[in-house]
Amino acid sequence: MSTDKQPPDHPLTSRSGRPYTTGLLRLTALVMAGAGGLLGSPAQAADQQLVVSVYGFAQDAFSEIVYKPFEALCDCELVVETGNSVERLAKLEARKDDPEIDMAVMSTHDALSANRKGITQPIDISRLSNHDKLYDIAKDPLGDHLGIGYTFYATSIVYRTDKVSIDSWQDLFKDEIKGRVAFPNVSTNQGPPALYMLGKALGDDDSSLKTPIAAVAENADEIVTFYERSSQVAQLMQQEEILAAPIGRFAWGAYTRMDLPLAWATPAEGQTGGMNVMILTKGAKNEDLAYQFMDFWLSTEIQTALAEALVDSPANSEVVVSDEIAENLTYGADTVSTLKLLAPDVILDNRDQWLESWNNSVTQ
Repeated sequence: MSTDKQPPDHPLTSRSGRPYTTGLLRLTALVMAGAGGLLGSPAQAADQQLVVSVYGFAQDAFSEIVYKPFEALCDCELVVETGNSVERLAKLEARKDDPEIDMAVMSTHDALSANRKGITQPIDISRLSNHDKLYDIAKDPLGDHLGIGYTFYATSIVYRTDKVSIDSWQDLFKDEIKGRVAFPNVSTNQGPPALYMLGKALGDDDSSLKTPIAAVAENADEIVTFYERSSQVAQLMQQEEILAAPIGRFAWGAYTRMDLPLAWATPAEGQTGGMNVMILTKGAKNEDLAYQFMDFWLSTEIQTALAEALVDSPANSEVVVSDEIAENLTYGADTVSTLKLLAPDVILDNRDQWLESWNNSVTQ
């Protein structure tokens, strides 16, 4: 499934337009202090190279906040490979017997797929000093410590408060907004979770998603678009062509800057979302550095800087940000505890059937 994340508005500023001043000052102190013992002696890592595979979004921000500070600490070279999920999984599988990549980050279901293909190995959490700081849902989201959550996001409905009220997921099909709604394509990361919550609203949360797909099919002529990227929704909302759409919280910042009365819905059935995890390749050539990099990324300092830059919502429960920043993130124990996430094995085992059902009924 495709990723829906968008890059920040400027490579060296947050999505809100603020520079990373606070986070970078904190990072400078972190580097000078030697990361509080996160890494061993720099001489131990000298001349070593760590290869990581990541999403392509916000790489300028990640370079400033994560990559460069880590290289300064480890005295090593960090090689970052980017691409979409399909490309990166294919490369990992092609080289699984002689891996080039030491660690990767991806969605929970893609990480589970990688493990089923024999690409990854369990993570020894005793080597991660920051593991206990994570929210419980991020500590072992795949089981057997096959992945460690480093960020997650809520999915709900953005809507025009002056035109409609949204109290349930099925309100997307209210008469007053027919022809003014966008819905995520089933092939995107937002599609299945949105369908799952729609099914719950209709009294059926079966993993087949047949009931919500049928409901979407019934209303397909009244849906403006089945979007592939969250930027499409923002544009349609700005142009006032739509009044409501399910989106990921990571995209919410764009809506706060619109001169429109918009709100983030809290439907009776709750919010859904997704999670990205770190994985360790089987036979990684630089396993020690991979663990050090994971631990660095999960630290309170790095997770705080990424949150303040509006790049990622923190999986580290010790992160504290301002109310203004929190408004644009999936943040805080109360919010995290209410997320209704589709299990990665459910997504992986059903997505082909979901796509077939969608194509036969919605896009026929």
